[in-house]
Amino acid sequence: MVQSWHDLLFAHWAVPEAVVRPRIPPALSVDTFDGRAWVGVIPFRLTGVRARGLPPLPWLSAFPEVNVRTYVTADGKPGIWFFSLDAASALVVRAARRTYRLPYYHARMSIVPEAAGVRYASRRTHRGASPAELLGAYGPTGAVSRAEPGSLAHFLTERYCLYTTGPEGGLRRAEIHHAPWPLQPAAVTFERNTMAAAAGIRLPDVAPVLHFARRLDALVWPLGRA
Repeated sequence: MVQSWHDLLFAHWAVPEAVVRPRIPPALSVDTFDGRAWVGVIPFRLTGVRARGLPPLPWLSAFPEVNVRTYVTADGKPGIWFFSLDAASALVVRAARRTYRLPYYHARMSIVPEAAGVRYASRRTHRGASPAELLGAYGPTGAVSRAEPGSLAHFLTERYCLYTTGPEGGLRRAEIHHAPWPLQPAAVTFERNTMAAAAGIRLPDVAPVLHFARRLDALVWPLGRA
């Protein structure tokens, strides 16, 4: 899949490893930084979503998304584990659930440009799913830079695969190719954020670690055995 990611906020909270350990498969190790696991709430919008070599379809290729995730390794390879992915396209949700076996949920969403960034709203409408809502505004506050290897920013953002499970329960991995993130410092005002709570995770009542990225183009490969 080819896709472009826009107006992306990385909002991360440090949590004890024991918070996420029961929520990921035994075959995965929790990836920690300074002895702590991290949970991210990541709102953004996508454009140009399509199978490689095909043109984008206007009613399918552009939509907002917000995901909740943590970081894991399998055989030493770092990657992402998603607790949820909410998207405004019902067709994309159904296709992603079937093709990538990811916990996608349909939501009513909007992302509106503002002078200092964007205003973002998402409310899960997926039948039978736990309620989840994100409402707030965010934007960049400084210059673009690349994360230094070994830094927390690098640990949280430079991830080049995702993990999920196959129909029989075995571990699956999809490679993700893109340039290094063009990160900026960020500010956010959350008026409501129950995204992690919907996955059974209580975020600490502290300010999150924040990064912003204006745009990044990516290639996501099909699932294979991990």
